[in-house]
Formats: sequence, C-alpha cells, structure tokens
Amino acid sequence: MLEIARRTPRRPGSRGKGIDFADEARFLKSWLDRPLVTGAVSPSGKALARMMARYVDPSQPGLVLEIGPGTGPVTEALIKRGVAPERLLLIEYNREFVPLLERRFPGVTVVQGDAYTVEETLAGRIDQPLTATVSSLPLLTKPVRQRAALLEQCLKMSRPGAPFVQFTYGLMPPIPREAIGATSAVGSPRVWLNLPPARVWVYSRPAGSGSPASAAPAAV
Repeated sequence: MLEIARRTPRRPGSRGKGIDFADEARFLKSWLDRPLVTGAVSPSGKALARMMARYVDPSQPGLVLEIGPGTGPVTEALIKRGVAPERLLLIEYNREFVPLLERRFPGVTVVQGDAYTVEETLAGRIDQPLTATVSSLPLLTKPVRQRAALLEQCLKMSRPGAPFVQFTYGLMPPIPREAIGATSAVGSPRVWLNLPPARVWVYSRPAGSGSPASAAPAAV
C-alpha cells in the first residue's frame, strides 16, 4: 500500500534550506542499502541542478512534477528558478527522504511511492496537465522498455510541448532514440562541474505527434 504524504503548510516568508554535508551521508547510506534504487552515490551538484531547472519555464501554468528528488538539490534549484513550492509535486520512493523534503521545502506536496508507475501513484491527485517533469531517477538501472514506459506516462499527463528533463552520466541518451518514436530528444552541454560530469536530456512531444510506438524516431 502506497503511503501518500501530506502537503506541508508553507510559513509566510519561508524558504527552502540549503543542501548541507549531512545530505552526502544520507545519500551514501541510501546507496549502500539499495544501490540500484538510489543510483548515484551523492546528490546532484548545484551546477547540474541548475542545468536541469533551466529547462522549466516558471511562467507556464500548472504543476511541475519532480521524480526521484532525493534530498532536494533539484527541488531547491526549481524554487530558485521561480517555481512556487505550491506548484511542485514530488514523488520519492525512499521513505526516509519524505519527511526531510517536507521540512526543507514547506509548501511542496510529497508523495511516497513508485515513480515508474506514475499514473497509478498520482491517481486522483492532479486535475490539470503537467507543465514539466524533472527526473533524477537512475534510469540506466532499468530496462529500456521500462524507461520508455515512464516517459510515455509522464508525457500523457502533460500539456503538449511540456519537457521531460532527465540527467545522465552516460554519453548516450538515457532513453534511446529508437524507443521514443515522435518524441524529440535534445541534449545539454556536459556539466563538467558535477562529479562525475553529467549531461541533461530534454524530451518533449508536440500536439498531434501520435504515440511513441507508432512513429519514427526524431532527430536531436
């Protein structure tokens, strides 16, 4: 049974707390306990978090979905980008990180559950298309079919043209072109200041492009 967390009341004038070195210890412990779930051995660096957040337009209405927020470095970057905490909907699998995120970012909505079944996890929780999805999930630990299914679910829940933002340490797109059909995939410059260096990929699908399974891959 999935446990759904509450929306944390936002105190007037409150701001998300910065990431501290204790997060490294939390993240490392989580990785040691479940390496295939956590994926990375440390949270995303600030440079990588800023790169991911820059692809989200805060002027666009609607909820921004963040999946795999961990201890919140990308959440912090999204708020600094101008996305109001009340517009942020987070799915976090690690139960230990849920109360941490609620304390650190008053006003956000945190759901404890499985992002790979995002439609089921968020059933009844959203009543409008998403304006963006930002993912820090370790996609390369999953089969390509499961990665593509996650992308498809998120794009089905989003407005036309809404970005699905995903980082990777690899050289190739985390969701291969042959698996995404008419969905476009655009890569960012490599973020050398992150350890290890990473790259951000942005997937999107215009209106009327059809399902990924029925169209040819789009070029970057």
